Amino acid sequence: MRKICTGCRDGTDFDIPFDMAFQPIVDTATGTPFAYEALVRGADGSGAYGVLSQVTDQNRYAFDQACRVKAIESAMAAGLMATDACLSINFLPNAVYSPVACIQLTLQTARKAALPLDRLIFEFTENEQMASPDHVATIIESYKQIGFKVAIDDFGAGHSGLDRFARFAPDEVKLDMELVRGIESDRRRQAIVRAMVGLCTELNTLLIAEGIETAAEAATLRRLGVRYHQGYWYARPALGMLPAIAPETLAV
Repeated sequence: MRKICTGCRDGTDFDIPFDMAFQPIVDTATGTPFAYEALVRGADGSGAYGVLSQVTDQNRYAFDQACRVKAIESAMAAGLMATDACLSINFLPNAVYSPVACIQLTLQTARKAALPLDRLIFEFTENEQMASPDHVATIIESYKQIGFKVAIDDFGAGHSGLDRFARFAPDEVKLDMELVRGIESDRRRQAIVRAMVGLCTELNTLLIAEGIETAAEAATLRRLGVRYHQGYWYARPALGMLPAIAPETLAV
């Protein structure tokens, strides 16, 4: 695994060895992957914490850029173009000082790899501290104009989810796993998810449930109208590979 070196805004280089794992987002109506999410891992396959703990205010921009490059190159090497799936990449809004300037390396990498831009999704978490919501809105609008899709991750985990949903108008919303956990026996969670299904349908927003770990959770979410699923129940993240969806999960 080669290291990726990217210059920071102030010209300082840094070197963080890391790799990417991939996990499918499943279209339960077709039994095929709608997208693969790229997940940061240590160079030895360890969890993301060891890498993310090295990210500082000084190197956040360079790390964000390196993640985009690594995600695209790794997904293409793993065979993304042999599927119809998109590639979903997590990004750090606070690392983007200029949407136009900061997207150039991503565009260059995608074009070099022959990855169509409309197959790229950029996720940002609802929990992230935003220096300027107006700046984030500008980033999202710029990305949409380029042809990318934008998703809010961990929806329902923060205190301003509906406000950000209204303000940023994402293409996709990913329900936080705490809303999914044990949903088969929790009427309140079911009511919240049912309401989100209606809201997303009215606003033409794709709704994804993540963190699904059991057959009961998967079946309940499908009954509530959530078509797109992600979680260990379907496939665990695989380092440098696009893991297959467990066939028995699609019969639930």
